[in-house]
Amino acid sequence: MMAAAQELAGKVAIVTGAGRNIGRAVAHDLAAAGASVVVNTRADTAQADAVVREIEAAGGKAVAIVGDVSDAAAVERMAQAAAARYGRIDILINNAAIFYGIDNFNSSFDYLRKIFDVNYFGTWLMCRAVFPYMEKQNSGVVINQSSSAAYMHPNMPMPDGLPSFHYSVTKAAINAMTHFMAGCTGIYGVRVNAICPGPTLTEATKQGVPQDILEMIINMMMAIKKPLDPDDLTGTAVWLASDDAKMVTGQVIAVDGGMVMLG
Repeated sequence: MMAAAQELAGKVAIVTGAGRNIGRAVAHDLAAAGASVVVNTRADTAQADAVVREIEAAGGKAVAIVGDVSDAAAVERMAQAAAARYGRIDILINNAAIFYGIDNFNSSFDYLRKIFDVNYFGTWLMCRAVFPYMEKQNSGVVINQSSSAAYMHPNMPMPDGLPSFHYSVTKAAINAMTHFMAGCTGIYGVRVNAICPGPTLTEATKQGVPQDILEMIINMMMAIKKPLDPDDLTGTAVWLASDDAKMVTGQVIAVDGGMVMLG
């Protein structure tokens, strides 16, 4: 994890899906920047506790709160527990997401609904749960995790099972929600942005994307010819959460090695 100044000192951040990969890396760097971090995982208490121990060993502050972001009651309990522990909620990182067994040819409603329940509705539920605290403070930052998969790529290789357009549609919906939510919450001092990663070496990528396909995507579609590591995304998250980005809202920021040229 990169070293960071204390630009988030006194802030409280919730990071969903923080037990590993991108969420874990972001949780570490938010803590390094001075934030007290709520480490959320869906059900793995041991995984969340391990991240908390890592953060504390590095001199940071963190607590583990387990809860499924697609469960409305669990989400409300999570927000209440975070506020009870720290007295406020300043930053929400909506990182939790699933691929759910990538399958282009599964057209069942249950398949689509499961992906939307976590990736889209889970993000919305988390925003709904934390917004009252941010409104009361007249300040807050929401950072949604999008994906370069949200954009149609004419050169994208499409072998059987990769990628699921269902997942892509949830991320496109995240982008739209980011824009509209930012337009509605700015009056309350709440900023909403999204980070759009390119191919990142997470466990899901390593397990779900064949190496030859990953190399093809990198070589054909990325200006910088290498995949991202989770740490490559944390600096953008810390910056968006800080006052250095106090006039940045409603933006989808591509951190993808030049895969998607937004503008």
